[in-house]
Amino acid sequence: MVVKHVLLAKFKEEVAAERVEELIRGYANLVSVVPSMKSFHWGRDVSIENLHQGFTHVFESTFDSTQAIADYISHPAHVDFANIFLPALDKVLVVDFQPTPGN
Repeated sequence: MVVKHVLLAKFKEEVAAERVEELIRGYANLVSVVPSMKSFHWGRDVSIENLHQGFTHVFESTFDSTQAIADYISHPAHVDFANIFLPALDKVLVVDFQPTPGN
């Protein structure tokens, strides 16, 4: 079973672009140090509809199970990263879901 962990973020206005890039690199690095994290992708909002509610960045991680997400959340590298990442955010929303099979 594949489970996707999606985090939508809006960085605080006072967080410099260079700091945002540094934080994103730190997030991406977790895939190399947290065994349960299988992949990581991210991107900026490019929607033409104004429905993003202020969220500017999307981060998606792939795991083998909900237990693997729990292992990730409690992993010391994730805990350390979250302690520096979350204070830089103005808004955050996290959703975990199991993708439906494609046709």
